Amino acid sequence: MENDRKPAVEGYDQAASDDADHEIDGALATFPFDRMSAQRFRQTFPRARWNDKLQAWTVPGKSARRRIDRWLALEAARTEAFANEKGRDAYAFEPILSPYLELDDMGFRVRTLYSRRIVEELRQIPFSRWDGDRRVWRVPFSSYDDLQNRWKTIGEAARRNEPEERRKRAEARKGTDEELRLKRRSSERRRRRLPLPSHDLPQLGRPIATLVYGIVVVTAITGELVDRGAFADLYPDLTDDHLWCLWRLPTLDELIHTWPAKTTAGAYEHMRGWWQPTIDELREARRRARSRERRNAGADFQQMPEH
Repeated sequence: MENDRKPAVEGYDQAASDDADHEIDGALATFPFDRMSAQRFRQTFPRARWNDKLQAWTVPGKSARRRIDRWLALEAARTEAFANEKGRDAYAFEPILSPYLELDDMGFRVRTLYSRRIVEELRQIPFSRWDGDRRVWRVPFSSYDDLQNRWKTIGEAARRNEPEERRKRAEARKGTDEELRLKRRSSERRRRRLPLPSHDLPQLGRPIATLVYGIVVVTAITGELVDRGAFADLYPDLTDDHLWCLWRLPTLDELIHTWPAKTTAGAYEHMRGWWQPTIDELREARRRARSRERRNAGADFQQMPEH
């Protein structure tokens, strides 16, 4: 049992490992231990020795680094292939049956109408990515367990986003306080204004992330104080020193040249209503800006006069 805990296999030689400290030409190799990987490593590098002090294998030779990197790449491919086969088997045993999930040789394709909740869930799945050409999210077979764990939330959000479901919710809201609040919020958005604290205002002309309107560019500070009592239901963190600021949507070029924040926004940033966007927030805003500019370009082309 003791040998099973060592990151080596039978043939481990402590004396030889001490000699490895004196190798002039060579390189170190480290990898997650399992007995089969260690056996394959020893077969490929019969002169390799375990170094207890460095907790790594030492491989002699001037080309050792290149040979180790090649072996590690092959091991990674072997591990990925195993993980993909495991995911295929898991799907075959317990499949996700949904009109929003498709299968191909590369893995899973998630195809739904846009939902911020869905995007947030998919981004938490390892190795998932957006395929802009086919307008689907791709998830490899190796991440099936993670996809399955999050599918209930993804599927429910996708169904809520269907036009018929949205129509039903709109019908149910008619005449309610919620409908009135949504109309007021829509009216506020058309006015392109945003309340921000006077003591901590963002720089004009630079994209910022906001709690209410996503990523915007503040273009002007009006100096007009916000009536806290009249707008507290739309902006719950209002204080007596909030000012109205005007904003516009950022261009794709502005978003591309915006430096992302290294950490997500904290409690203070959310309370004041704006923060420097993260790379994930910028990617989503860039996707929307790209679609918006394509639509505008198509509209401009259709309106061009004939010669």
